[in-house]
Amino acid sequence: MAPEQARPTPRPDWFLNRELSWLAFNRRVLDEAQDAGNPLLERVKFLSIVDSNLSEFFEIRVAGLRQQAEAGITVREPDGMTPAQALEAIGRVAREQVRELYACWNDGLKPALEKEGVDFPHPERLPAAQQTWLREHFHREIFPVLTPIALDPAHPFPFVASGSLNIAALLDTDDPEEPVRLAVVQVPRVMARVFRVPGGEAGRRTYVFLADVIRWQLPELFAGAKILDHTAFRVTRNSNLYVDEEEVENLLTAIEQELRRRRRGDPVRLEVRAPVGERLRQELLEVLDLEARDLYECAGPVNISRLSQLLDYESDARLAAPRFVAPLHPALREPTKLFPTIRAGDLLLHHPFDSFESVVDFLEQAAQDPRVLAIKQTLYRTTEDSPIARALLEAAERGKQVTALVEIKARFDEEKNIRWARRMEEAGVQIVYGLVGLKTHCKLMLAVRREEDGIRRYAHIGTGNYNHTTARQYTDFGLFTADPDVTAEVASVFNLLTSLSSRERWTHLMVAPFTLRTGLLDRIGREAENARAGRPASIVAKLNAIQDEEIIEALYSASQAGVEIDLVVRGICTLRPGVPGLSERIRVRSIVDRFLEHTRVVRFENAGARELWIGSADWMPRNLRGRVEVMCRIRSEAVVQRLEEILDVYRHDDVKARELGPDGVYRRVPASTGVRAQEWLMQRALAAAALPIAATRPGE
Repeated sequence: MAPEQARPTPRPDWFLNRELSWLAFNRRVLDEAQDAGNPLLERVKFLSIVDSNLSEFFEIRVAGLRQQAEAGITVREPDGMTPAQALEAIGRVAREQVRELYACWNDGLKPALEKEGVDFPHPERLPAAQQTWLREHFHREIFPVLTPIALDPAHPFPFVASGSLNIAALLDTDDPEEPVRLAVVQVPRVMARVFRVPGGEAGRRTYVFLADVIRWQLPELFAGAKILDHTAFRVTRNSNLYVDEEEVENLLTAIEQELRRRRRGDPVRLEVRAPVGERLRQELLEVLDLEARDLYECAGPVNISRLSQLLDYESDARLAAPRFVAPLHPALREPTKLFPTIRAGDLLLHHPFDSFESVVDFLEQAAQDPRVLAIKQTLYRTTEDSPIARALLEAAERGKQVTALVEIKARFDEEKNIRWARRMEEAGVQIVYGLVGLKTHCKLMLAVRREEDGIRRYAHIGTGNYNHTTARQYTDFGLFTADPDVTAEVASVFNLLTSLSSRERWTHLMVAPFTLRTGLLDRIGREAENARAGRPASIVAKLNAIQDEEIIEALYSASQAGVEIDLVVRGICTLRPGVPGLSERIRVRSIVDRFLEHTRVVRFENAGARELWIGSADWMPRNLRGRVEVMCRIRSEAVVQRLEEILDVYRHDDVKARELGPDGVYRRVPASTGVRAQEWLMQRALAAAALPIAATRPGE
């Protein structure tokens, strides 16, 4: 066997920038909004996602970089950029993305919707009858809710919440000392940003933006004043949480206090509706303590993400994606037989192609089954009407021992999780918040049941949140198992999280931040050794993001040793594939389609004794070091075969796939077979449910 060569010192050109890689992902989402081959309402959905993504990106990533730059931090990332350099590059790319976003709306989607009878006129261009209705609607439903404020020493600039819709105006006054005065109208979040205006031509539907209606009626709000200029605007604020968990006595209270502080975070971006005059621009920048670089002019509604409301209003099936109702997994159609079915053998659910109802059914059965003694559950992102949380409440009320690990630091879901934590605790659920300094991101459920032959554990191990809403929108895996070895290790993870018990030597699980990083590095290294020895060696991974420097360097070394590596990465990928002498055996592709890709699965060839693992972790520093994550090795050959099939179809997709080049640019895969992974998986699920739909394997 040839000796392993010394690993060279990493160079900045080996890595892509994390933030620019994320913006490239958002650009791929924008591509889907621009794609005329997609149904119109799907394109509207993608456009609203682009805007929503950008807002969160500025709230978290840009805000964090801004703080670093202002603190004089000059530490370079692996790609060689300092925080200040990254901010400059982000500004260029984000500004171009905003320009393309509004071009997509104005020149693409809006005209296309008009051809289908869906109009978005400015109120001034409405026919007289519709203007009359809208004017009356404004005075009846909108005007009473608004509070116009003209700024002076007695009326200072009001606090503007992050992401809220606001109207700014310059008023001509009679005061010689202050002839021009800034005025603001704040728009409550409870008001729909898009609504339909009745009437109009037969067969056509008319919608208006709330901001346009308010600006149209500004003279009513500032009666008697001369309005010199006006615009709609939106502020993005720093929304990071800062809690020193080792210093606080009550984490729940500390998070609640920090959430109140977050609402008043420093502004990092100002969006204004174009056109807007220089005086009004400068007035807004000054009161918000922002600079010209922080201003983004929008050639359309500043809250364009709220276009997603159109999907609720429009019922024309021709404009929407074909309806897909996920069938129950064929083996799980009888909820009362879930326990014997799972005991008979491991089962893999692939959402949203398999219904998430089976997961809810399992927990509800566990809550009601008198033989179930205890339930343990992790909760990362919940909903206000979570059936999972309700089932835990029921189980506690029936006298079972119920433990819930609730992550109250799950970004933007903190308040919902806190409300559920308090409610469950009142019902008798034992609430735990995990390990100090770590987010509990693993997706685990455990039921302990007394059976004829003794106590038996049943586990569900997932890649996605126990969230019945996102389970219809995201692709995720969930493994049901009663394997005693696996479920015992799942129980040990719960014990670690609840009792600070000693870390165990897991065999069937890899657990971050304890064994996952080393486990991955060992297996990548093993593939490299096998390749050097002439044994079969390959790695296939489907993830949401790859950023960890040590993992990337190990993949580079494996590539140089002869390992063939295929990576399907939805979002951030700072690895640079296809570089001669570095990564020529690494291929990276990304798939953006109807459902958000969220599954995490890794396959190691292992000289023919293949290993497949699923779990909650991406290959990022935050997952491997700052979170509790679990990856589970698949022991069932039937589940292995199904995962192989799923990986195969994603590697054959040539409809929605884009490949990452060594230059850091994503390009569409040339069409040859016409395989669209998500479409194929929908057809397969329906076929497995015995519906009359033909399904073929890729390449057949």
